[in-house]
Amino acid sequence: MEMRVFGRTGMRLSILGFGCGAVGGLMVRGDPRDQERTVARAIAAGVNYFDTAVQYGDGESENNLGRILQKLKPPDVAVGTKVRLSRGNFHRISDAVVKSLEGSLTRLRLDRVDIFHLHNAITETGGGEALSVRQVLEDVVPAFERLRQQGKARFLGLTAIGDTTAVHQVIDASVFDSAQAVYNMLNPSAAVSLPANYPAQDYGRLFDHTKAAGVGVIAIRVLAGGALSGSAERHPIASPPPEPIGSAMSYDADLARASRLMPLVQEGFAASLTEAATRFAISHPAVATILVGLATPQQFQEALAAVQKGPLPPDTLDRLTALREGFVGEPR
Repeated sequence: MEMRVFGRTGMRLSILGFGCGAVGGLMVRGDPRDQERTVARAIAAGVNYFDTAVQYGDGESENNLGRILQKLKPPDVAVGTKVRLSRGNFHRISDAVVKSLEGSLTRLRLDRVDIFHLHNAITETGGGEALSVRQVLEDVVPAFERLRQQGKARFLGLTAIGDTTAVHQVIDASVFDSAQAVYNMLNPSAAVSLPANYPAQDYGRLFDHTKAAGVGVIAIRVLAGGALSGSAERHPIASPPPEPIGSAMSYDADLARASRLMPLVQEGFAASLTEAATRFAISHPAVATILVGLATPQQFQEALAAVQKGPLPPDTLDRLTALREGFVGEPR
């Protein structure tokens, strides 16, 4: 398993991380034996980062991961979890952050997590469930720092979603160690400049900002919530199609555009669209680890096999860029 340096933290993370989210559903609604076998197989293959959140099954993902890690007792495994603040807690951010992490630690059966991520969208002025830049820097960060000083979190992170300018401002402040960034074949704008009128949120070469700030990058939505599997079929324990992040305005639109990338498979560049999407996500050096949603042990094996083939070669990336040019000018 390839290991990559994670920003300024000094950690080295496996290029394939283990996503414990609700989209795939394995660690939320899966059979406990499948959960344990898959986690054990991942550890044996060299996976050393496990990513969860209290929102995944209302704590079920954390409970299941904690149970399995306590049984397996693997050395040198990093665990990340998240807090999503509800609007009703915006007047008591510090207390809500503390309560959330302490609940997560109990479910995970840990004294501390390696990375504690803020899971709210960030905008210039806030509104709805989004936090403003000021709230993040003046309220969330001090609360996170206190938890770090207490030894309950090693490193501080955020999910880099919301308004691009606001996300850039927060990353440029160099107060976070980790950023979970949307990066996939439908929306590569965290790494490259998009053509004008491209139907996706422009993340404005976010990786330039993370690199300058020494922030480690965890690539998320690498399969666009499942759209880049190339099939509308979903496993019985997977969630319904999730709301797209950063790409089209609907899952069906993402699925339709993903189908237009099938020449990558038909022309022999990759064995499947899922393989192409997985290998695309590890092709940029800014990405330290990727998260792929899992419903079955077999899906983990497929992700592992894809990663073991390595990043997409330049000719494949060129073909992908040419295919994406067909999206320019379409409504998002």
